[in-house]
Amino acid sequence: MLKKFFKHTTNTFKSLFIIFKHLFKKPVTLEYPEKRKILPEKFRGKPSLKSGCVKCRTCIRVCPSGAIKLDDNNNIIFDLEKCIICGNCSFYCPRSVIEMSKDFELATCDKKDLKLIYKNNKENV
Repeated sequence: MLKKFFKHTTNTFKSLFIIFKHLFKKPVTLEYPEKRKILPEKFRGKPSLKSGCVKCRTCIRVCPSGAIKLDDNNNIIFDLEKCIICGNCSFYCPRSVIEMSKDFELATCDKKDLKLIYKNNKENV
Protein backbone atom coordinates (compact mmCIF):
# COMPACT_ATOMS: atom_id res chain seq x y z
CA MET A 1 0.00 0.00 0.00
CA LEU A 2 2.82 2.35 0.82
CA LYS A 3 4.42 1.41 -2.53
CA LYS A 4 1.25 2.43 -4.42
CA PHE A 5 1.10 5.73 -2.54
CA PHE A 6 4.66 6.67 -3.52
CA LYS A 7 4.11 5.57 -7.10
CA HIS A 8 1.00 7.74 -7.48
CA THR A 9 2.65 10.66 -5.70
CA THR A 10 5.70 10.60 -7.97
CA ASN A 11 3.48 10.33 -11.04
CA THR A 12 1.49 13.34 -9.86
CA PHE A 13 4.65 15.40 -9.34
CA LYS A 14 5.99 14.35 -12.76
CA SER A 15 2.73 15.49 -14.35
CA LEU A 16 2.79 18.81 -12.50
CA PHE A 17 6.42 19.34 -13.52
CA ILE A 18 5.54 18.83 -17.19
CA ILE A 19 2.59 21.20 -16.91
CA PHE A 20 4.64 23.96 -15.27
CA LYS A 21 7.49 23.45 -17.72
CA HIS A 22 5.18 24.13 -20.68
CA LEU A 23 3.26 26.87 -18.92
CA PHE A 24 6.00 29.45 -19.47
CA LYS A 25 6.96 28.48 -23.03
CA LYS A 26 5.98 30.49 -26.08
CA PRO A 27 2.87 28.98 -27.77
CA VAL A 28 3.52 27.05 -30.97
CA THR A 29 0.20 27.77 -32.69
CA LEU A 30 -1.24 31.05 -33.90
CA GLU A 31 -4.77 32.33 -33.40
CA TYR A 32 -5.76 31.85 -37.03
CA PRO A 33 -7.39 33.77 -38.87
CA GLU A 34 -6.71 36.83 -36.68
CA LYS A 35 -2.96 36.23 -36.75
CA ARG A 36 -1.45 34.85 -39.93
CA LYS A 37 1.93 33.31 -40.45
CA ILE A 38 4.25 35.07 -42.88
CA LEU A 39 4.59 32.79 -45.88
CA PRO A 40 8.01 32.03 -47.39
CA GLU A 41 8.97 33.64 -50.70
CA LYS A 42 8.75 30.40 -52.68
CA PHE A 43 5.43 29.28 -51.17
CA ARG A 44 3.16 27.57 -53.70
CA GLY A 45 -0.55 28.26 -53.47
CA LYS A 46 -3.36 28.29 -56.01
CA PRO A 47 -2.13 28.64 -59.62
CA SER A 48 -3.18 31.77 -61.48
CA LEU A 49 -2.89 32.76 -65.11
CA LYS A 50 -1.65 36.16 -66.27
CA SER A 51 -2.38 37.61 -69.69
CA GLY A 52 -0.22 36.53 -72.59
CA CYS A 53 -1.00 32.81 -72.73
CA VAL A 54 -0.54 31.39 -76.24
CA LYS A 55 -2.14 28.04 -75.30
CA CYS A 56 0.94 25.97 -76.16
CA ARG A 57 -0.36 23.13 -73.95
CA THR A 58 2.96 22.68 -72.13
CA CYS A 59 1.23 23.04 -68.77
CA ILE A 60 -1.25 20.32 -69.72
CA ARG A 61 1.54 17.91 -70.65
CA VAL A 62 3.61 18.45 -67.48
CA CYS A 63 0.71 18.34 -64.99
CA PRO A 64 1.07 14.98 -63.16
CA SER A 65 -2.50 14.95 -61.88
CA GLY A 66 -4.26 16.08 -65.06
CA ALA A 67 -5.74 19.14 -63.37
CA ILE A 68 -5.27 21.45 -66.36
CA LYS A 69 -7.43 21.06 -69.45
CA LEU A 70 -8.41 22.95 -72.56
CA ASP A 71 -12.13 22.94 -73.37
CA ASP A 72 -13.88 23.17 -76.76
CA ASN A 73 -13.88 26.98 -76.67
CA ASN A 74 -10.08 27.06 -76.15
CA ASN A 75 -10.47 28.13 -72.49
CA ILE A 76 -7.95 26.92 -69.93
CA ILE A 77 -9.52 25.11 -66.97
CA PHE A 78 -7.65 24.57 -63.69
CA ASP A 79 -9.38 21.89 -61.61
CA LEU A 80 -8.21 22.63 -58.05
CA GLU A 81 -9.96 19.47 -56.86
CA LYS A 82 -7.28 17.46 -58.70
CA CYS A 83 -4.38 19.94 -58.42
CA ILE A 84 -1.55 18.85 -56.12
CA ILE A 85 0.06 22.33 -56.10
CA CYS A 86 3.33 20.90 -57.48
CA GLY A 87 4.23 24.02 -59.49
CA ASN A 88 5.20 22.14 -62.68
CA CYS A 89 2.83 24.26 -64.77
CA SER A 90 4.47 27.44 -63.51
CA PHE A 91 8.03 26.12 -63.84
CA TYR A 92 7.69 24.78 -67.39
CA CYS A 93 5.55 27.58 -68.85
CA PRO A 94 7.68 29.02 -71.67
CA ARG A 95 6.18 32.51 -71.34
CA SER A 96 6.01 32.52 -67.49
CA VAL A 97 2.30 33.24 -67.66
CA ILE A 98 1.28 30.79 -64.93
CA GLU A 99 2.33 31.71 -61.42
CA MET A 100 1.73 30.10 -58.07
CA SER A 101 -0.08 32.58 -55.83
CA LYS A 102 0.12 32.78 -52.06
CA ASP A 103 -3.57 31.84 -51.76
CA PHE A 104 -3.85 28.58 -49.79
CA GLU A 105 -7.37 28.91 -48.38
CA LEU A 106 -9.18 26.69 -50.86
CA ALA A 107 -11.85 25.20 -48.60
CA THR A 108 -15.34 25.56 -50.03
CA CYS A 109 -18.78 24.02 -49.71
CA ASP A 110 -19.36 23.94 -53.47
CA LYS A 111 -17.11 21.93 -55.81
CA LYS A 112 -17.89 24.33 -58.65
CA ASP A 113 -15.72 26.93 -56.88
CA LEU A 114 -12.70 24.66 -57.36
CA LYS A 115 -12.75 24.98 -61.17
CA LEU A 116 -11.01 28.06 -62.48
CA ILE A 117 -11.94 28.85 -66.07
CA TYR A 118 -9.75 31.41 -67.84
CA LYS A 119 -11.57 32.93 -70.81
CA ASN A 120 -9.45 35.34 -72.82
CA ASN A 121 -6.93 35.25 -69.96
CA LYS A 122 -9.43 36.55 -67.41
CA GLU A 123 -10.70 34.44 -64.54
CA ASN A 124 -14.36 33.45 -64.59
CA VAL A 125 -15.60 31.02 -61.96
